Amino acid sequence: MDVLTTLQRLAPAADLDQDAAPTGCPHPQGPRLPVHWAAVGGRRVPILKALLTSACERDCAYCPFRAGRDVRRVTFRPAELARAVLALYRGGAIRGVLLSSGIAGGSVATQDRLLTTARLLRGQGFDGYLHLKLMPGAEKDQVLDAMRWADRVSVNLEAPGARFLRRLAPRKWFWRELLQPLQWAATLRRTHDPRALGRRRWPSLVTQFVVGAAGERDRDLLTQTARLLQELGLSRVYFSAFRPIPDTPLAGHPAEDPARARRLYQAFFLLRDYGFTVDELPWTAEGQLPRQDPKVAWAERHLRAAPVELNTAPRALLLRVPGIGPRRAARLLQARREARLRDWRQLTALGLPVTRLAPYVLLDGRRPPQQLALFAARPEPQVPAS
Repeated sequence: MDVLTTLQRLAPAADLDQDAAPTGCPHPQGPRLPVHWAAVGGRRVPILKALLTSACERDCAYCPFRAGRDVRRVTFRPAELARAVLALYRGGAIRGVLLSSGIAGGSVATQDRLLTTARLLRGQGFDGYLHLKLMPGAEKDQVLDAMRWADRVSVNLEAPGARFLRRLAPRKWFWRELLQPLQWAATLRRTHDPRALGRRRWPSLVTQFVVGAAGERDRDLLTQTARLLQELGLSRVYFSAFRPIPDTPLAGHPAEDPARARRLYQAFFLLRDYGFTVDELPWTAEGQLPRQDPKVAWAERHLRAAPVELNTAPRALLLRVPGIGPRRAARLLQARREARLRDWRQLTALGLPVTRLAPYVLLDGRRPPQQLALFAARPEPQVPAS
């Protein structure tokens, strides 16, 4: 079996690991290779999602390569996978790689093979983006070695707590196998100088949840997310909408609506970048997010009757207004330092989405005029996302 065919056969399992929100699209490599766009250093670049093996000793209820499932298994040796990645990288097909694996021969041995692959890549001139997965139950020294080679390190927590994890992965231990390696990595980032390992900076830390298969509420997921952001300094949390796989215990479970994952991403950014707390999110009585953008839902509850004065509101309050993010807030703050804003056309000139924010703001003490609908007929300036 040639290398490309092997990578293609591993694609369904590789697709379980995220390195981009679901708004991303496949790379033009098409179905032959599991290559997707991911944001690296402010740019979107093609990333190969590669597994060492689809053989696995664990029986995760949602996984296409769970133990006991009748499916063909394929495996790379570390040197073989490193050569394949280097060939694709040098040929310009990819700019980075996510290295993961099924667990074969134990977690520690599997982690050693992943580390060997990473070491070979770096030693043979691969200077692209490297995202390295930590296997459940990886040892502390292995975590340190992973951080020596990788630009990003991750452990899939899969569920927001032990009781939910038991429904998804009955042979995994939430704290001892999954959360503890993340805690070790976070401690290393806080207490050690990366230059001692020849690094300018430590790799970022991320995790991933499976959404919709364990009976978890949005509030359960985002409460755990907020804790990870605050206590471990994670840079991203990914939300993977559950999809049933034939011949697995969850084959009859309905697929999760991808819109739920999108709302969780929107709420994640409110927690990470916009100063929201979990309790401030617009929960339903059942602990779920509403079906609309959670920032808009919050604004409807709090700003519709008490609009924000754009000339005087502090940055923290400006960030609560739909249509205003960190970059747009900075633009607005700079403009009002130079002159008082009095006309809605000034906001349009600044690249603010006037029709979107108008229901929630005042400008120079005035609500938007009825004629503001005319603005909607004009295309607003295209600016980078805020």
